[in-house]
Amino acid sequence: METRTRQRSTAEERRATVMRTAIKAFAERGYYGTSTMDVAKAAGLSQGYLYRLFKDKETLFAALVEHCSGLLREAAATAAASVTSTDPEAVLAAMTSSYGEVIADREVLMILMHAQCAATEPVIGEAVRACYAKQVEYVRAVSGASEEQLRRYFADGLLGQVMVAIAADSLDAPWARTLRGGGARQ
Repeated sequence: METRTRQRSTAEERRATVMRTAIKAFAERGYYGTSTMDVAKAAGLSQGYLYRLFKDKETLFAALVEHCSGLLREAAATAAASVTSTDPEAVLAAMTSSYGEVIADREVLMILMHAQCAATEPVIGEAVRACYAKQVEYVRAVSGASEEQLRRYFADGLLGQVMVAIAADSLDAPWARTLRGGGARQ
């Protein structure tokens, strides 16, 4: 009979487990409604070990914001690479579609929404600002868009987040059609 030796997880593997668990917990209950004990328990770790991986709750949540920011950049890069035109509007249109696909993941969407609400917490606020800074500069660099095109792209993206979060994208009401860009009467 062969005996197996138990292989311990590395800190990086446990960190990844915590991130997967934390994104679910924080997406469901928000930054203020989720405790580190909730995350540790769901990840199968002690709270003490969680604090060895992440200094505090703010640092853990900021890591989730950075993770979501990375997902947005990866999707934007893939979309931009697929465009054969150098027209900024064509590049922005492709990136808009990729953004919609990323925020269709309810957990990612809710982390982004909760992050904005918790941005008064210093570490989280810095993570949110860094997320926007990276997104804006990346989109600027790959699209060649004007300042007004960039502003419109991000404004439409933020409105899209809200529309998805409140499920207004599926409502047949004049206000919802207006916000979707379909006009009040269609």
